This record gives sequence, C-alpha cells and structure tokens, in this order.
Amino acid sequence: MRSTADTIRISGIEVFGHHGVHEAEKEHGQRFLVDVEVSLDLSRAGATDQLPDTVDYGHLATAVHRVVAGERWDLLERVADRVAEVVLAYPLVAGVDVTVHKPDAPIGVPFADVAVTIHRNR
Repeated sequence: MRSTADTIRISGIEVFGHHGVHEAEKEHGQRFLVDVEVSLDLSRAGATDQLPDTVDYGHLATAVHRVVAGERWDLLERVADRVAEVVLAYPLVAGVDVTVHKPDAPIGVPFADVAVTIHRNR
C-alpha cells in the first residue's frame, strides 16, 4: 500500500507576477509568495538515498516560479490551480496543497496578508 503521509514542503517562493482583476496589476505586476506542500511516498528515497526516488525540490521550486512569473490570470484561485497542475505532473506526487499569497493586494484597508489555499489529488 502506498503511503502519502510523507511531504515535501517549500514555503515562500517569491515571484514577481502580473495577476489580478485590475489593469494596473496586470500592467505593473506585484510580489506573490507561494507555498507548496507535496504528498508522496518517501520511503523508497529514504532507503535508497537516490534523487530519482523522490521529487527534486529545486526543480519543483523553479517550475512553480516559472508558472507564476510567466502566466497571467485574474484570480489567485486560478494561479493556485495552475501551480497544482504543474506539481501533479510529477509522477511520484499523490497530492498537493498550494497557497498563493498576495501581500501587496490593492485592498482599501490595512491587512497583513491575503491568500488562497487549494488541495488537489492525483
């Protein structure tokens, strides 16, 4: 039986992107932070100490960065969903939690952070 209680977590991938419903957000862009928690079975990697038996988190972080920096969407929900699609393309990944933070969102009141979190399974 495959265990998916194991995780690889990358927090705070900082990306300059052009997402938002306002034209100024799309034109000028802003900072986003992305957290990814990947569910997978790490028992084989633990036993073999071999990179092919896990997900290379450096490669994963680069792929997430590329999606958020390179594509343009209105909603954080869509950004998170696209990140999840990319992560789920890795064969060993069983599920993923993605949080996209938009700390500089144009909200008319003081706030610390606004974020969307989604969970997707293979």
